[in-house]
Amino acid sequence: MKKHIVFKGCATALVTPFTEENAVDFEELRKLIDFQILEGVDALVICGTTGESATLSLEEKKEILKFAVQMNRKRVPIIAGTGGNNTKDSIQLSKYAEKIGVDALLLVTPYYNKTTQAGLIHHFTAIAQNTKLPIILYNVPSRTGVNIEPQTYLELAKIDNIVGVKEASGNISQVATIASLCKDNLAIYSGNDDQIVPILSLGGLGVISVLSNLYPRYVHHMVLDYLNGDFSKALNAQLSANELNRLLFCEVNPIPIKYAMNYIGFHCGKPRLPLVELSETYREKLGNAVHEFGKQIFSE
Repeated sequence: MKKHIVFKGCATALVTPFTEENAVDFEELRKLIDFQILEGVDALVICGTTGESATLSLEEKKEILKFAVQMNRKRVPIIAGTGGNNTKDSIQLSKYAEKIGVDALLLVTPYYNKTTQAGLIHHFTAIAQNTKLPIILYNVPSRTGVNIEPQTYLELAKIDNIVGVKEASGNISQVATIASLCKDNLAIYSGNDDQIVPILSLGGLGVISVLSNLYPRYVHHMVLDYLNGDFSKALNAQLSANELNRLLFCEVNPIPIKYAMNYIGFHCGKPRLPLVELSETYREKLGNAVHEFGKQIFSE
């Protein structure tokens, strides 16, 4: 059976805007969603790592997801970050997301527990058995302490509604092995903005992006150009964004991207503790990079 493809192109891992009192700012969230869709993004990831899921309460996640579905009005796929290190909780939130009309789920590997590869298979299988929604796995060992091995992907790809992976291991050799083993049974999305074109070259279908919070149209076209065969244009876009991508990860995500979003005129507030605002060391550098990059792409 041919697997469902959630999206091709660019999905933005959307920031969660906060008020000065550190509550969720729903009016600003509406503006962010409209901006992304008007700028041509192909999907939106809500309550992911960039959305500070680790410090959102269960009730906040439910409110944000419901609000996003309502504001989106079926314009693009909404992908809900419902993963975590408690399988039971992930199942409950995934069921809720399905009930309110989310289009797909993003499930991060369980962090801190550091389960085995067998544990990963059981964890993701349990969630998949409790929802009909398509599932994109999220592999980011630098943050979770556990890597999904290629053979584990091969086993998980046998499950009908596990349809893709956000690969943020940074290991291109691993991505090549996954593509070779799983073929069309698992859509591969880059989880790193500096590896979009390399992963597309291995058969990837797009990116779940931090950069696209700022420039969704740019990242969308980078992927589209590659998929349409204009490899040199896509490569140029990838390399042109290299310095900005580096600075967007000068401190742990989403610290820099929230600063950058505020810099361009949105009101996304501060990150929640234990994350803090971008240090003075990087503010001018990141602001200048955002400004120069914006001048460059809007003059083309």
